[in-house]
Parts: sequence; C-alpha cells; structure tokens
Amino acid sequence: MEISAFFIGLILSLGLCELNSALAVNTSGDGLKQRAGVSTEASSVKCKLQSTTRLPAFSMDGDYVIGGVFAIHQYEQTVTHNYTTMPEQQRCTGSIDARELRFSRAMVFAIEEINNSTELLSGIKLGYQVHDSCSAVPLAMHVAFQLANGLDPVFYTGNNCSQSGMVMAIVGESGSTRSISMSRIVGPFNIPLVSHFATCACLSNKQQYPSFFRTIPSDQFQADALAKLVKHFGWTWIGAVRSDSDYGNNGMASFLDAAQKEGICVEYSVSFHRTHPQSKIQRVADIIRRSTAMVIVAFVASTELRILLEELSREPSPPRQWIGSESWVTNPDMLRFSFCAGAIGFGILQSVIPGLREYLLDLSPSKVAASPVLTEFWEDAFNCRLGKSEKVVLIFNTGAAVDEYVCDGTEDIQTIKSQYTDTSQLRITNMVYKAVYAIAHAIHNAVCQDTNSTTQCDKNIRIESKHVLTQLKKVNFSQNGYDVSFDANGDPVATYELVNWQKSNSGSIEMVTVGYYDASLPVGQEFRINKNLTWVEGGTQVPVSVCSNSCRPGTRKVLQKGKPICCYDCILCPEGEISNVTDSPDCFPCLKEFWPNAERDTCFPKPVEFLSFDEVLGIILAAFSVGGACLAIITAAVFFHHKTSPIVRANNSELSFLLLFSLTLCFLCSLTFIGAPSDWSCKLRHTAFGITFVLCISCVLGKTIVVLMAFKATLPGSNVMKWFGPPQQRMTVVSFTFIQVLICTIWLVVSPPFPMKNLTVYKERIILECALGSAIGFWAVLGYIGLLAAFCLVLAVLARKLPDNFNEAKLITFSMLIFCAVWITFIPAYVSSPGKFTVAVEIFAILASSFGLILCIFAPKCFIILFKPEKNTKKHLMNKNQS
Repeated sequence: MEISAFFIGLILSLGLCELNSALAVNTSGDGLKQRAGVSTEASSVKCKLQSTTRLPAFSMDGDYVIGGVFAIHQYEQTVTHNYTTMPEQQRCTGSIDARELRFSRAMVFAIEEINNSTELLSGIKLGYQVHDSCSAVPLAMHVAFQLANGLDPVFYTGNNCSQSGMVMAIVGESGSTRSISMSRIVGPFNIPLVSHFATCACLSNKQQYPSFFRTIPSDQFQADALAKLVKHFGWTWIGAVRSDSDYGNNGMASFLDAAQKEGICVEYSVSFHRTHPQSKIQRVADIIRRSTAMVIVAFVASTELRILLEELSREPSPPRQWIGSESWVTNPDMLRFSFCAGAIGFGILQSVIPGLREYLLDLSPSKVAASPVLTEFWEDAFNCRLGKSEKVVLIFNTGAAVDEYVCDGTEDIQTIKSQYTDTSQLRITNMVYKAVYAIAHAIHNAVCQDTNSTTQCDKNIRIESKHVLTQLKKVNFSQNGYDVSFDANGDPVATYELVNWQKSNSGSIEMVTVGYYDASLPVGQEFRINKNLTWVEGGTQVPVSVCSNSCRPGTRKVLQKGKPICCYDCILCPEGEISNVTDSPDCFPCLKEFWPNAERDTCFPKPVEFLSFDEVLGIILAAFSVGGACLAIITAAVFFHHKTSPIVRANNSELSFLLLFSLTLCFLCSLTFIGAPSDWSCKLRHTAFGITFVLCISCVLGKTIVVLMAFKATLPGSNVMKWFGPPQQRMTVVSFTFIQVLICTIWLVVSPPFPMKNLTVYKERIILECALGSAIGFWAVLGYIGLLAAFCLVLAVLARKLPDNFNEAKLITFSMLIFCAVWITFIPAYVSSPGKFTVAVEIFAILASSFGLILCIFAPKCFIILFKPEKNTKKHLMNKNQS
C-alpha cells in the first residue's frame, strides 16, 4: 500500500508544467529549430497544480517562509485504490502524538520569538507552514513536493511558473525513513532540510543527501557509545531488537559493528514494524522470552517499542535489562511499563527554553477552535466536543458507546498530564528550537549586513534556498547556552546524557541522569558515570549477561563448536604454560628457568636441585666418606705402630702405607661430589677421583706382582726379585699414576668439566650438575681404571693358590672382584639415574669400592695384629700346612 501511495503522491503532488506553445516535437526540420527556441520563450510556459494541496496544521505568512513536517498523527488512513478514478486526499488516523504536537508548537514558538527579536532578522518577519506527515512516507513526500513547488495556488496565477513560493528551508522530519525520502526530493532543489530527530547514520552521506542537516547527533556516535556502555559493564552476550526501518536497521548495523570490535556477541537480532501483523510481534516477544541473554539492546522507535512492550506485558517474561536508544529511552510515555525499570540508555541533553511552557499552555477554546489539530487534541484531552449540542455519543470500531459532553469553556490545559504540557524533559524539543534558530541565522547571514556596529536587514532582497543552504553550513552560534554548528556532514557535536529508569519513593518510574558521553573528548575520556545506577528489578548489583562465565587465570578459552566467540569452555593450561589474565585466549610458556604454580597463573623460578650437605642423603654419604678416611688413617696408624711385626713386613709395608694413603684420598674425594657444583669443584672431583683410584689400583697391582715374584724367587736359581725390588715397585706405581695424570691433564686442557643447569631431566626443576665437557675424557679415565683393575684381578687370580699361611693374593683377588663388580654395576646405574642421584650413584661406587679394598686387604691383617698376636710370627706365616 505504501509503495502504491508513494507513486500516487509523487505524480499528484508535483506542480506539472504544460507546454501550451506551438513548440511541439515533430519530425520536420522546423521542429528542431522550434526546440531551440524553448529557452527564449519562457512566457509561453504555463503551470498548474495537478492535485489538491494539503492544508497545513499551522501556518503564517512572512517575508521568508520556513516549512515544518512532524508526525503529529501516528497512522494514515488505509485506502484501497481502484486505479480508475482520481483517489481522494489521504487523511491521518489514530490519536494525536502529544509529543510531536509539542515539537510543532515549539517550532512556531521559536519563529514568533525570532520575529520579536531586535538582534536576529530585525525588521523581517518569518512565516511558517507546519504539516502533519501522519508518520507515513507517502504523505511526507507529498508535503515535501508541495513545499518545494510553492505554498499556495495563488503563486501560480497568471500561468507563472515562478518558484517565489518555495520555502527557504524545512524543519523535519522526526523519523529517519521519512527524512530520507524528503531529502531525496528537496535535495536537487537545494532546499535545506534540518531534522531534529532523524538519527540514521546514512543521512551523513553528502553525496546522496547534500541539503540535509540535523541538530541531533548521528546514530553512528550513539552506536559507538552503546557498544562502549555494554562493554563497560562486562556484558558480552546480548539480544538485539530493532525497528524494521532505516532508523532501526542502520542504527543496529552500526551498533553491531562497534559491538563486534568490543568483543560482544549477539544471541539474536530481530526486527519488526508497527505495520506488521500481530503474529510477527508475538514471534519477536517469544524470542525474547526464550533467550538466555539478560541484556537487550533496542534500537526501536518509541511508537513501535510500545507495541512490543504491550505484547510482553501480556505474558510476563524473565527479567531483562533493557538498553535503549534515544528514540524511546527518554520518552516519558514509555515509563508506564514498570517491568522495564532499570533501563539505561543515551538521550539528548536536557534543556530549558524560557517561555515555552507558558506558550504551550496559552490555549483558549477560541484559539483551539481555529486549528483542526488543536481541536482534535483538545477534545481528546478533555473528553468533550467543541460543538453546540449538549451531549453526543461516539461509537468506536469496537461497538462500544462513549458519552462525550460539549466543552463548556471551563477546561484548563494546565490540569491535564500530557507530554504536550510536560516540559520537565525538554530534549528533542530543544533540537527543534535549535533547528529553527539555525535556519534563522542562515537567512540572517544572507540578507543582513553589519555596518557601524548595527545590523541592517533588507526584506526586499529575494534570496533562494540555495543561498540559505550555503549559509547554513557556516552557522556557529550559541542559543540559551547551547552551541549550534554543523560539521562537513551536516552533523552537530555528539553529546549525550546517560539516562536510567529508577523507581521513586512513590513507586513511579522516573528518568534520572546518571552520566554523560561527549564524543569530542579524547579517546577513553568520552564516557563518565556520576551517580549510582538502578538495575532490573531494582537491583543495585550489575546484572550478568554472558554466554560463558569468565575463564580464571590459569585457563584458556576454547570456542564451542558452532557458537559465537563469546561461548567457550575453560581449559586448564598445559604443563609448563600459564595465563595470568581473565578470559585469556591462549596460554604462554614460562621461561626456561621458570615453572608454573599449581594454579598455572604465575611463573616461579624453578627450584635448583643438587646433592647438598643439608639433606639426609648428602649427610649419610659424607659421613661414610669421612668414616672411610678415618678408617684408613687408623689402619695406617696400626700398621705404623706394628711396622716391625712379621705380618706388616711380609706384605711390603711401603706399598701398604701408600695404598692406605690413596684410599684415604679416595674416601675424601667423594666429598667433592657433594654441594653446589662450581667451576673448580667440577674440575677437581673427576680428576681427583681418577688419579687417586689409579694410585690405589697401582699399589694393589704392585702388591700382587710382589707376591708373585716372591714365590718365583723361592725356586732354585731364580733371581727375579732383583728385577722387581722396591725401586721397581715405586717406579711401577708412579708410571701407572702418571699415565692417568696425563689423561686428566689433556681432558682439562681440551674440554674440562663445567657446572651447568640441566633443564631436560625434570621440567619442573633445575638440576645443577657438572657437565663432563668431553665424554671421551671421562670414559678414558674410567677405562684406564678398569684396565688396571682387570689386569690386577688376573694376576691376583693367578696367585690365589700359592702356598702360604697368609696368602695376600687371595685377599686381593676378593677385593678386586668387589671393585670390578661395583664399577660394572655403576655404568648402567650412572646412565639411568636422574638428577642428583647420578652423583649419589658415583659417590656410592667410590665408597663401596674403597671400603671393599680396605676391608678385604687390611681387615684380616688388623684382626691378627690386634686380636691374634700369636699368629703374627714368621713361623706361623711360613707354615704351609696350616690353613
């Protein structure tokens, strides 16, 4: 219906020109010449209106006329067109929107105030033509054509096509869709359209709407502000409701883009229009009832939101936190929906217009009767009829009869509560007021000149709307403390109040200003809250509206398949990684020397582990080491005290003392393996261990050779002992030991051991150990010890059956078996033991082999010396028959 009405209004409201001259187009050559003469024969052009003009709601003649278009009625009459007869003029239906009526009266008030001013347009009278668009696009376009063509058929008398009746500018419209349609019509004629309530961001496009201005900020600013508001309170899961119009669709699109940048997810986004069937409204209400989002952002015109809230009130829905656009959140008529208490949103700044309330209330029955619009408003407000009969009965469409009495003149407009009389929340009204003054300043700049500190205005100057358009881009003034100017897109500076619906002590809902938003301030400083807010159901705690609860530090977010990014699961960070912020998308690893705590939200330095003297294992090993050294020293003392005894002398006392000395060093060198590794201790422990053990094995090897040679020397004609006397024995020990010293020296020079932090054995702690430097050097040291031990074991085995009452070869054989068994077992244990236990295994091998040597070789001798002195005789030692 609206589409057909659009074309009808387009055709019928245009003042079509008829060319009645003889300049008809023909196929002859003269016809072409006649066309060329069209521009020079304007007098032959005749104009006439092709349809009836619409009567304005309010009008007044003036030197310069300003048009006004307001949605005073909410609906247009539904007409069925048969396309065979000329359709009747469309009419408005429904009740009067008292708020829009106040807007239109505020425009008249501003013009009359300017006419009475001596500073602005002095001596010039502004006129006005205020029309009702009935909230319909076709009627808004019809009015736009009418204002562009001329104000009255009188301008077309004499078949004159002059545009002298064209308005200088138009104030309106309240809706974005209707403003878009009007701007497309008046734009080509350079007629400025200054809107007080059209906020669609699309209207900032100067290529499409070159003559459009507005005194209310663009929805682009409001959308950004709403997204920041939602983010400020931590809401990441919201529902979105919008009007199915340019205002709602474009505004919500801007909001959703801004919300996406802020990380906000939308559970649903639905639209509806007041002309949609009731079933569509019910579906939208059901979606809201079933949703899980606590917060609803509504980019809806107040007339349409009223329909939705009425539907929601029929069947109570779960509590919802409403976030509103300026279209409805500052509309006092919406406060009757108590379940929306706690709603917040941005509204235009409150203002004060001196004298406006008195002007609005200055309505007498005689003044009302002169205006059909005021008459309708008056009759609806007082439930009476301005007529002669005492009583009339109205029959509504429902069939109900309502008695209405004739107005008797005692009605007082001040006694009624209406948005028309309510001037406590002048927000959009001030935008109308500023729009009128902006146009007046533009006309003033076009027709007035400042000379000698005085302003001279010439009302005889005929200006066109394009001159007003040029001057309107430059206006910059202050009216009643409010600055008025336009940027390159025709938009003002965006400033909003943050409005909160709060319950008063009386139980009624009031609009309370709790903060401000100023888009001109630096980033991050635009938004501020000055007062405490009241939330849904009167709560003081900010409601929670999230798809998933926040992931604590130590976890990361994993998106749920097929759902928005705000829906996720919280997964514990992997081993060795942390997250130290809430809702972290990823975990990051700690540095190599750090490890997470149990909560995995902080990295702590890894504990450093080494075999220390403070722990039990270190104390035990140190005790055995010191004990072994003391045992060797005591044994040496016993031998030294009985050095003249046969048992000491019979076993080469010099090698015995050297062996005890080397065993003492072997016990003590194990202490270098305990404690924090350092550069010197790493070099000392392995070299000292290698050299002392070679010295020890060399002595045992020397003693074994001495035993063999001693028994060989008893054979007739044998002089073996002169080739292996004490000098040769010393030389053997020194030679074998020198070779180990040479190996260790090469190792220390080429690639010595060094302290290092082992980070690979354990992830959660650091092993402080000595790196071998050169593994070849380490295994060369051990290999050389093993070679000597094996050679010694072979000789000891060969000498084990030699006759003697005390055969030392047997003891050496047994000690070397223990030595070899320990070190053969040591290799796999050393390789497989982790951390500090590697060092403990090495210490254990040193102590075990050392104790094996001292106990197997020296314990039996000490036992005889101390407890069996009767056996410590040469006779006993030489007796071959005794065991």
